[in-house]
Amino acid sequence: MPGPTAEALKARVERVYREESRRILATLIRLLGDFDLAEEALHEAFFIAVQRWQLDGVPDNPRAWLVSAGRFKAIDSLRRRARFAASQAQLASQLEQLEQHDWSGEELPDDRLRLVFTCCHPALAADAQVALTLREICDLSTEEIARAFLATPATIAQRIVRAKAKIRDAGIPYQVPERSELPERLDSVLRVIYLVFNEGYSASMGAELSRDELTAEAIRLGRLLLELLPEAEVRGLLALMLLHESRRGARLSAAGELILLDQQDRSLWQRALIDEGCALVEQSLRGGGAGAYCLQAAIAAVHAEAPSAAETDWAQIVGLYEVLLRLQPSPVVQLNRAVALAQRDGAEAGLAEVEAILARGELQDYHLAHAARADFCRQLGRLDAAREAYQRALALTRQAPERRFLEGRLAELE
Repeated sequence: MPGPTAEALKARVERVYREESRRILATLIRLLGDFDLAEEALHEAFFIAVQRWQLDGVPDNPRAWLVSAGRFKAIDSLRRRARFAASQAQLASQLEQLEQHDWSGEELPDDRLRLVFTCCHPALAADAQVALTLREICDLSTEEIARAFLATPATIAQRIVRAKAKIRDAGIPYQVPERSELPERLDSVLRVIYLVFNEGYSASMGAELSRDELTAEAIRLGRLLLELLPEAEVRGLLALMLLHESRRGARLSAAGELILLDQQDRSLWQRALIDEGCALVEQSLRGGGAGAYCLQAAIAAVHAEAPSAAETDWAQIVGLYEVLLRLQPSPVVQLNRAVALAQRDGAEAGLAEVEAILARGELQDYHLAHAARADFCRQLGRLDAAREAYQRALALTRQAPERRFLEGRLAELE
């Protein structure tokens, strides 16, 4: 049977790459035990597919065909290397294991969950976990990752190389943890996904408030993780990201200026994301095992369901923050509770909480703590204290829209 036309074949190969390449890579890493060898084998397999499928037609199971082709190319590559590096015992042993393995009954499970846990292993540095996850699971280039995090491609490439070397040299297992280890290990995975989302939703520095491609990748990762591991906290994290993402279109004015939550046009919020996020919150709280992400998502859901800022149930939000503080004590959670407390009980109550945090020496370098203090002081008519706090927040802010917002607040005081 003749193969497809060149144009149709190109479109089909591109679609297979888009839909299946990360699953194929994950399986090749499991089979070959080497990130770089698996990546090389993946690209070789797709190169061969373009030639062979033109003649033979597209196979019934393209993923299995590509995994098989990639595995054989990897064995050929190792044979060539072994001829020129016979003294490398590790290389010879790796080749021998691959050649002696019986592949006839090899099944093709979805290995992406293994890859997620490997990339987010707690033995790796946090910045390396993020870079490796975006590269291997999301298929972002080093240039795209560097642009998102305002680093050089060389820096990102070095992080990825170091992470792969650490996995190899430390013998980090390529597997999903045992049930008893899952809570601790899952926390690393969820933290990495949320770090990616937060950098996309509110960039730590630069000219833009947000980076759409990072929030999209984080949500895609959250959906993948929930599909593979339907735990309450995974559901909670996905809900939290969806509910925040629903407000994207209302966060900036037409001139690119920051709009705070209570001033946003709620008709611009994406109802479909809110409905999905709230449904996930209900499921996660009803099923038991709810943790910090579920509680944060519940808080976001209260905001999302309020018809207006004035009708927000601040008492419920304060209560949820108090539960979250007991579960996960942190000065940032306490700061967020202070903001909710000010909405419920007045600026004086919020200011007392923020000043108590700062008096303990916590959040001194966190611009949002000083911005909150400034807002409370402004509301209470303490303009000198407000001016000083806005200036401190401005000195700590590296994001252009936030800087312009704080400069505007300072100008209003004058």
